[in-house]
Formats: sequence, C-alpha cells, structure tokens
Amino acid sequence: MPLSPSSRAVVLLSGGLDSYTAAALVKQDGVDLYALTVHYGQVHAQEIDAARRVARTLGVVVHRELAVDLASFGGSALTGHGTVPKGQPLDDDQSTGGIPATYVPGRNTVLLALALSWAEAIGVHNLVIGVNALDYSGYPDCRPEYIAAFERLALLATRVGIEGQPIRICAPLVDMTKAEIIRKGCLLGLDYGLTHSCYDPRLKGAPCGRCDSCQLRAKGFAEAGVVDPLLVR
Repeated sequence: MPLSPSSRAVVLLSGGLDSYTAAALVKQDGVDLYALTVHYGQVHAQEIDAARRVARTLGVVVHRELAVDLASFGGSALTGHGTVPKGQPLDDDQSTGGIPATYVPGRNTVLLALALSWAEAIGVHNLVIGVNALDYSGYPDCRPEYIAAFERLALLATRVGIEGQPIRICAPLVDMTKAEIIRKGCLLGLDYGLTHSCYDPRLKGAPCGRCDSCQLRAKGFAEAGVVDPLLVR
C-alpha cells in the first residue's frame, strides 16, 4: 500500500503509539500531514489530549477534531457499554481468538470514511492509518485484507477515483510487531511519553497496566528492550 506521488497525507491520529509512529514514518519522507482525530464516544478523554500533544510534536499542517457519537449505538466497552476486560492472558495468536469487548462496531470504517471525505475535499491522495495485524487485540478492521478492501471502496466511491487519481490507504505498521514498531519509533527519536494506550486509565490518566492494550504495550517495550517512558514519570 505505497503512497501516491504526493507531498500531502491525511493521517488518522488517535494519540496512541501506533498512529504516532505511522505518521512519523510518513513525515520523514517529506510528506505534509493533515491530522484527523475523532471523538467517537470513547469514555476517557486522555487519548484525545495525547493526540493533540502528538500533533503539535509532529508539526502537522492542520489538526482537525470531529465528533461522531458511536456510543449511542452501544456495543463496546470503550464507549461505556460493558466492562473493559483486565488481567486476561494475551493469546499467542490473537487473530484466532474471539473479538474482545473493546471492539467498537464499525469504528475504523467510520474513521476512514471521514478521512476519505476530508482528503478528497482538499485534494489529498493519501490516507495514513496505524493499524497493526500482528500484535493487536483481535479486531477485524486491523487486517491487511480490510485495508485493501477499503482502498478498493475508495477507488469506486470517489470522483477522484473514477477520474483516475485514486486515494491510497497507507498502513506502514500492518506487518510489524509492537516491538518492531517501538524500535522504529525510537530510531526516529519519538517521545512515547506523549502517547496514551490504556483502555481504562486510573485517576489523572495513569495506565491501569492490566487491560489488553496496556499488556500489548508492555510486551512491546519489553521485547524491544526499551523502558516505557510512561512508567518512569
């Protein structure tokens, strides 16, 4: 999923370490970033604050924030419907496990559709998303076949696609482990202390350390041989 020959990209920026790293990888190639962060009804605002910090650090051209109330549909512990699972062992092959309670129905499809709309409106032909299909929580909308299918949709559903100037979906981390992502980010000099990963943070935003996202983050830093800066503050 290479970038189209363009110097601009719309990046979905969540405030997590994956979207931060994906954006930085694209930026190092001289691409100007237009960041989009979506308030989709997540219970905790820490990741929105993290996205703002990351956007400032990356020096994005524009940082847009949109609100879409997916919480009103229910169906996810991240939007306040159910309890965030904690302390469960991570599957050796998470792609074969069940889809967890933290899956938000249709989230990446909604987010990519919003990014696609903005990109076409401003003449940008690249979308960047930090999904990862190796060390992830079993979400179906993080897989390479999903990204390929959405890129096909973008070709069919947009004027620029029909006119022969398709919008590409770039997922530079999709085949990387969490440890590989962290090592790459460290080589780029990224400050992961700016990011937020926890699904159910404690008071003042401290990570719980027990949800799937915290465990995946801890596993990644341990395997990368790097100390997580969030744990030393």
